[in-house]
Formats: sequence, C-alpha cells, structure tokens
Amino acid sequence: MSVEELRSEIQAGTIDTVLLAITDMQGRLQGKRLSARYFLDEVLHHGSEGCNYLLAVDVDMNTVAGYAMSSWERGYGDFVMKPDLSTLRRVPWQEGTAMLLADLTWENGDDVTASPRQILRRQLARLAERGLTAYVGTELEFVVYDDSYEDAWKRGYRDLTPANLYNVDYSLLGTARIEPLLRRIRRDMEGAGLYVESAKGECNLGQHEIAFRYDEALTTCDNHVIYKNGAKEIAAQEGRSITFMAKPNQREGNSCHIHISLRSLDGEPVMAGSGPHGLSELGARFIAGQLARMRELTLMYAPNVNSYKRYIPGSFAPTAVKWGVDNRTCSLRLVGHGHSLRIENRVPGGDVNPYLAVSALVAAGLHGIDEELALEGPYEGNAYASDAETVPHTLRDALELFERSKLARDTFGEDVVDHYANNARVELAAFDAAVTDWEMFRGFERM
Repeated sequence: MSVEELRSEIQAGTIDTVLLAITDMQGRLQGKRLSARYFLDEVLHHGSEGCNYLLAVDVDMNTVAGYAMSSWERGYGDFVMKPDLSTLRRVPWQEGTAMLLADLTWENGDDVTASPRQILRRQLARLAERGLTAYVGTELEFVVYDDSYEDAWKRGYRDLTPANLYNVDYSLLGTARIEPLLRRIRRDMEGAGLYVESAKGECNLGQHEIAFRYDEALTTCDNHVIYKNGAKEIAAQEGRSITFMAKPNQREGNSCHIHISLRSLDGEPVMAGSGPHGLSELGARFIAGQLARMRELTLMYAPNVNSYKRYIPGSFAPTAVKWGVDNRTCSLRLVGHGHSLRIENRVPGGDVNPYLAVSALVAAGLHGIDEELALEGPYEGNAYASDAETVPHTLRDALELFERSKLARDTFGEDVVDHYANNARVELAAFDAAVTDWEMFRGFERM
C-alpha cells in the first residue's frame, strides 16, 4: 500500500487508524495506535517516540537489570520509531486500520544496535558487500484450542480442548473441522499483502501450519511477525486461542523450519552448481559454515527455556548437528533442485524471533564462505542414532556457548551479544525461581 493510497482512504473515511510497530526481543509487535490524520501530519515525516525499555524487559514486561542501553540509571528515555514505508499495508482483521513497521534509532539518528530488525539489516548489508542477497521462507506451526485466551489463562492452561482430537497430519477431513478459522486467517493475510501458499494439518492435537511464499529475507521476517500477531488476533476474535510456543505439551512441538538460499544482486541463484548434490562451491561453504557454528548460535534459534524441550530423538525436531539430502532427522536438510536448491534449518521452534535466527544463518554461512570451509558428506540414515555433536540441551548450555562465541562478538558486536545474553539470564532466573506443576505433583504428598 502506498502513502498516496493511504491518504486517499483516510480522506474517504475508510481508514482512521494507523498502527506503528516494532519487533521486540521476543519477536512480538509493540507500538502505538495512531489517528490516521496525526500519522499523515506528523509521524510520516518525523517518526514517533517510544520508551527504550521495550528492548529491555522480560516476557511479562517487567523492567529487569543488566542492560547497558536501558535502565533506571539511564532514566528509561526514548528511542525513535522511524516508519519503513515499504511495509505499509491494510489490516483486514481490524476495521479501518493500516499498519507499518519501524526501524529504531536514537535521537541523534544512530541505529539502536540491539533492535532485531537492525541486527538483520547489518547482516544483509554484509551479504550485499559480497554481491549477494538472501531469500528466506519460514514455516510456523501452531496449536489451536477451542478455549479463548482469557479462559485458558483463568484455567492455568490446564485441560484445554484442542481443535482436533486426533493426529490430522495432511488430513483433509481433520483440517476441515477448523477450515473456517484457517480460511479467515489465509484470506486476511492475503489482504495484508502476504502470499499464502497452503495450509495443512500437523501431528499434535489441533496442530496446523499455514505456509507463505519465500521472499527477500527482511520482507519474510516482517511478514512472519505480522502473520504471527494477526493469527492470534483473529483466533481471539473467533473465541479461540492459538499458541506458537515451542513445546506446549508432551506431544510434538511447534517448529519453525527456516529455508534460506542465496542469489546474486541481479537475482541469479548461486547455491546451485555442478558440485556434489547439485551444490556450487559457494553453496557448499555456506552450509559448512552453518554446521560449524550452529551450536554457538543456537541461542538465536532457540531463545527460551521451553525451546529446548523440542529436542527429543524421533520427534522430527533435530538433535544432531548434521546435514542431509532430504533427511528430516538432520538439523540441516537440503531440499529443492536446480535454482530452487536451498537449505532448511530445522532447529528453530515456533517461539523464534525470525530476525535473530536469519541473522545467525547469514553470519554462520558467511563465515563458511570467508573461511572457505569444506562441507562434510551428507548424513544418510537416522541422524538421531549418530554419534554427532548435538544442539545444546538447555538454554543454560546455549547461553554459555553464545557468550564465548568469537564469531558472535565479531559479527554482531559486543553490545548485542551482551544484550541478548542478559535476556537469556533473565529468562533462566525466572524459570529457576518458579515452582512448577511437576514439582507439586511429585512432592506435595510424597516428599
């Protein structure tokens, strides 16, 4: 949607509200609802301010210690939300509403380096310096419940009713049970400018996936966060709830497989070639870099305590740091042929911040290209049964590897590594202090 189209619809009275949004550390949309007139008169040209604590709070929006950029000592000042007009679009599921995303700067115009969108922009700029651009697709799984978000909260998220009572993986009959909800999400996302490919059932009870067409990396990540937020809003309007959390129960978790390929700046695919398995030398090195640095960058793929509950052998969530040709037991899966050849990273879950994950993919891949790393042969067979290194077992393990990573500090910057390491420590402290249902059932009477 262009500014001219927005202006016309505002004048016609069909749009009266503009959402200005940023993505926080947890991958959530935060921002303001602006009157459309005020957006055109002021925010379009000058941006808007927001408290910089938005990148320094926990999931519950509590102010927490340990952040250099935002604290009580620094006064919790503002940063500037600078509208990115290329992201302007209608919001079909909210009456009279348009939205756009913003980049974050300080008052002097400097980037807020810890902003997820700015982190990705810097990695894409490194690609561009080499004459390359990244194309990405994300595959988000979610579980649908017949309970509203409010009812789920009041019940402590216990005994919820999944929208399907049996495994509906690829089942047309099973997915038809909630097709009205899935269809509304698909149609409203199309209305917001996203290119929907398909919807299918998954293994967990009430689990589904809506797939969107790949695009340039930044556009895909923007669409990802808009879709995730919008799908929850639409479900709430229908009296239902959706969760993207990595492991909502003891059954299969919610994944977010990320497909990535490289092209030249004039659009020519460069990962395919005449080498083994149809890879170019550059493509092989790009994959080798991701393998070599996967463990130390896992924090950017799996940011929460719950993220690590997915990594169970035989669960379709990977454990082995291996790559394979169309092998779903590996962390990295080579798929496609010729110009569609790409690598699928199967490590992230539905709770991933896409900007951080894609930044890690690019950084690790460029490491492989720059260091001319050789790609080991693909793993054949069940990688769960291999003796390969595994992804970290816990957030604590991933944090330790991330903080020690020279690649992360050299590539993202000391301030970014320290910022997201602190976020992980905050998450761990909250978890360590919690008394869980497991402890109560295990110890209330019998201990």
